Amino acid sequence: MELSSHESVAVLAFAPPAGYPRLTRAVLQELNELLEEAQYAGLFTGVVIASSPQSFASGADISEVAAVAGAAAREFAELGQEACRRIERFPFPVVAAIRGYCLGGGLDLALACHGRVATYDSSFGYPGAALGLMTGWGGTQRLPRLVGKSTALQIMLTADRIPATQALTLGLVDELVSSRDLVPAAAKRTEALGAMARGRLKPGG
Repeated sequence: MELSSHESVAVLAFAPPAGYPRLTRAVLQELNELLEEAQYAGLFTGVVIASSPQSFASGADISEVAAVAGAAAREFAELGQEACRRIERFPFPVVAAIRGYCLGGGLDLALACHGRVATYDSSFGYPGAALGLMTGWGGTQRLPRLVGKSTALQIMLTADRIPATQALTLGLVDELVSSRDLVPAAAKRTEALGAMARGRLKPGG
């Protein structure tokens, strides 16, 4: 992953790969390290986790998942859970800037963020259900809180792809924008969320 900035907002972007970004062990470790760097740099008021030019994360690397078992499998699961918990509990707003695919573990990651902005060509879902796999990084808990239990079950068990316009209707994303406006819109949303949080913390607010 790559760390840059948009005004006072840290932008953590998936590096352009040959294919679609995958949440490998190495990528999850990089994400945790960059989140720590952004938190303690003293420069930022928000974080955007952004797609590569091609896509947001399209889940874990199936070949890597298939190669682990026992303690190693548990360690890999905990690494993804740690990243999602860190995002959810981050001391300032984290917003996902999504284009293209946001699937499986990538959707878990986006759900852990405090807000989600997407492009019109984005799609969402849990394709692992078609392989008999259930997501393990917190999406089973966060998705129902966001869209309701029945809708969440349908998304998680059918492996259907949810287009961006439907995701907006369901409340899965907060805003749809053009690719050109994606990172600026996500950065602006971190500022709005931060202002809301500061308002709630004011005495009598």
